[in-house]
Amino acid sequence: MVTLADVARHAGVSASTVSYVLSGKRSISAATRERIQDSIDALGYRPHAGARALAGGRTSILALMMPLRTGLYVPVMMEIAMAITTTARAHGHDVLLLTGEEGPEAVRRVEGSAIADGMIVMDVELDDPRLPLLREAERPSVLIGLPADPAGLDCVDLDFAAAGARCVDHLAGLGHRRLAVLGEPPAVYARGTGYAERTLAGVRAAAEAHGVELLHRPVDGTYAAVSAAVTRIFEERPGTTALLVQNEAAVEPLLAVLRHQGRAVPEDVSVVAVCPDQVAAHASVPLTAVTVPAQDLGRIAVERLVARLGGAAVPGTELLPPRLTVRASTGPAPAAPGDGRGRD
Repeated sequence: MVTLADVARHAGVSASTVSYVLSGKRSISAATRERIQDSIDALGYRPHAGARALAGGRTSILALMMPLRTGLYVPVMMEIAMAITTTARAHGHDVLLLTGEEGPEAVRRVEGSAIADGMIVMDVELDDPRLPLLREAERPSVLIGLPADPAGLDCVDLDFAAAGARCVDHLAGLGHRRLAVLGEPPAVYARGTGYAERTLAGVRAAAEAHGVELLHRPVDGTYAAVSAAVTRIFEERPGTTALLVQNEAAVEPLLAVLRHQGRAVPEDVSVVAVCPDQVAAHASVPLTAVTVPAQDLGRIAVERLVARLGGAAVPGTELLPPRLTVRASTGPAPAAPGDGRGRD
């Protein structure tokens, strides 16, 4: 690796002179600056982040805080991260990935050093402990998520409350009046994770508006956990005709459990999901679903942060409207015994 001392020897100057050229802290003659730049180009020297920060107050690095916590569906997180990375490169930035569960300490580390120009924050909780520091930080940040109080923050996310309501609207329009929600793992709700809580709030509001009876069961994504939850649902509410799943890992176990129980989808029970299109479209029964627009979220977050770094005033909240795609997993509610209706 080429060092600053190598550049100094090649240019015939002191290391401090090279440092002054990089930092701009002292006036150096044009001829000396040109000789040093020629040496930098010839040797392929790349200043480290701290040197770039001294030179212009910028590192061209964005910090992505993506804590890998219990209950998260990592493929979706990585899809968002890839969109962030490719969009950042298109704007001339690299991405520093922070996956530890450091909470506020990660914000302090980025803010108190020269390692990044700004922050993108994922897995946002309703009362996220990172928020006070983000509001006060000199470096701009964008949240992929929506806390309970987004004042003074720059947020982008799917409108999960509207997504939950859209699913209920669809099922109610098909005549379903008893609905059960298979939600995220219990740990996700225990943290107060924003997207899960907001989806549930939208489901509850729409269910009340349509007169739909509702059960909610958090569930781990294993076959055993899903089987136990589904069995309990139909024991408690035998007339349940629709299931809403917001848990990508539980999708295939759920469909397998229903097959094992002899319940046809959608003739006996309809299933709707909030999940990425690739999960819904490639399920063993293609799922009617509100898509989680992972790539759009990553792209928009970077574009908003880059705009902030360029001096644009864009803080605020941007919620993407839900898009529901109807596939093979939903149909009219089956006739209740004795109501005189038959199935086609």
